[in-house]
Amino acid sequence: MDKISIVAIIGGFTAIIAGQALEGGNVGSLVQLTAFMIVIGGTASAVMLQCTPKQFLTGLRMMRWVFFPPPFDHEKMIREVITWSQSARRGGLLSLEGYVNSQRDPFTRKALQMLVDGAEPDTLRAVMEVEMMMFEHARKQAARVWESAGGYAPTMGILGAVLGLIHVMENLSDPSKLGAGIAVAFVATVYGVGSANLLFLPIGSKLRNIVASEIAMKELVVEGIVAIANGENPRIIESRLRGFLAMHE
Repeated sequence: MDKISIVAIIGGFTAIIAGQALEGGNVGSLVQLTAFMIVIGGTASAVMLQCTPKQFLTGLRMMRWVFFPPPFDHEKMIREVITWSQSARRGGLLSLEGYVNSQRDPFTRKALQMLVDGAEPDTLRAVMEVEMMMFEHARKQAARVWESAGGYAPTMGILGAVLGLIHVMENLSDPSKLGAGIAVAFVATVYGVGSANLLFLPIGSKLRNIVASEIAMKELVVEGIVAIANGENPRIIESRLRGFLAMHE
């Protein structure tokens, strides 16, 4: 579990609520169902309109990564590649066939299978880089769901504010209804700006960083397997992969 994400979210909302209380404001005034429906409902609708269903659903599923990011053990992968290299050096590429089915990652399994099948290094790299590029594009499009929400939410907040002011103007003759309209107007703006900058944009950025780590892992696999296909020494492969990893940290 990524505890810093939980601390950050709780800390952000606590700061806003505490600030409201310290200024003598009523914390309950920040709870407005109408403003919430306008901002969150409008933002969700705008995001759905710009995305495909698959991108939208993938983006929602990826949200769990904020709290439970997938483990990317680059050091472990380097050790695995070196093990494959030593095995290939002793028994040839066919000796790697036993490692193929043990790979849980489909990308790694496919690359290793191509190596066992005797694919040329240039062909292997070309095929896996195309697959990696398509994978990265799909992941980034899904992460954009949250970045887009961060762009739309403040505008929806302004829309809610305008609707609240319209309600105020329609009821100038009835002072008892003015307070509710003004509350919706200002709270909608708070919801729009607050959700964008405390949730949507940070979540989008965090998911992009996780995707970058995921792609770095796949690049590591491709570099290692291509090096094995070229028959390079395991020590040289290890040195190259550690240098490659240092460049992506």
